Amino acid sequence: MSKNAIRESKGDRVFDAANHLLLGLLLIIIIYPLLYIVSASISSSEAVIAGEVWLWPVQPTLDGYMAVFANKMIWSGFMNSFYYAGVGTLINVIVTLLAAYPLSRTDLFGRGFFMLLFVFTMMFSGGLIPTYLVVKALGLLDTRWALIIPTALSVWNMIIARTYFQTTISSELLEAGQMDGCNDYRFLWSIVLPLSGPIIAVIALFYAVGHWNQYFHAMIYLRDESLFPLQLVLRDILIQNEVDFSAMSDAGELVRRQGIRELLKYSLIVVSTLPIMVVYPFVQKYFVKGMMIGSLKG
Repeated sequence: MSKNAIRESKGDRVFDAANHLLLGLLLIIIIYPLLYIVSASISSSEAVIAGEVWLWPVQPTLDGYMAVFANKMIWSGFMNSFYYAGVGTLINVIVTLLAAYPLSRTDLFGRGFFMLLFVFTMMFSGGLIPTYLVVKALGLLDTRWALIIPTALSVWNMIIARTYFQTTISSELLEAGQMDGCNDYRFLWSIVLPLSGPIIAVIALFYAVGHWNQYFHAMIYLRDESLFPLQLVLRDILIQNEVDFSAMSDAGELVRRQGIRELLKYSLIVVSTLPIMVVYPFVQKYFVKGMMIGSLKG
């Protein structure tokens, strides 16, 4: 093995060293803010305000998390966000696949026209007020469907899925399925979907993250607090704990409120991002493959 090994030149070794150094710096730049947020969330409020937290927790405490979970709306926000992410992502994936697969078929009549209509919506939209009026006319205001139906399809994700089908599902495979008696629906269910695990995982992750992080649509369409997603609940908690410096004369109370607000800020970041960070490793192996294949050609 040693005789057949390729000897690296001095330039190759310099390049590898510089590459490792650069990647190491990028890793530190990415990892440090995450470590700081976690450390600050479990440090005392006095240490956070004084700037004593750099990397490791100072005077560890769970006061921030206790303040977060003491709010009953947090639990309903979690359940609502899980519902929106679960049901919404399922509908998103179904609609996206049903739009992407026909557009990947060269025998679809008017394929170019339909594709033009989809792309047109990426560049031009009705705007906030017309969209609100449509949602209101459909009777979706103050319902869970107001956060699911208007965002049922992302044209960008549909284009990625269509490209994946064009690259992966060959015309010969379609002809073989048709010769065996498969109609279009059977071919899609029995052949296309089993071969499309990577791209399904990718678009499902995109949609799930979008539903989990959304708060703007909820702020516009929802008035019932029992329907609020987690992000909107966290926003309200932060607003409720804002410190009005002009209205407070007690310096001790001012410091206490400011400390609680700082702890809440970091604790809320951890609480809101932890579920997605737990799910991501399970789909990461499909992520690169699906994105690379789905973006090779249009």
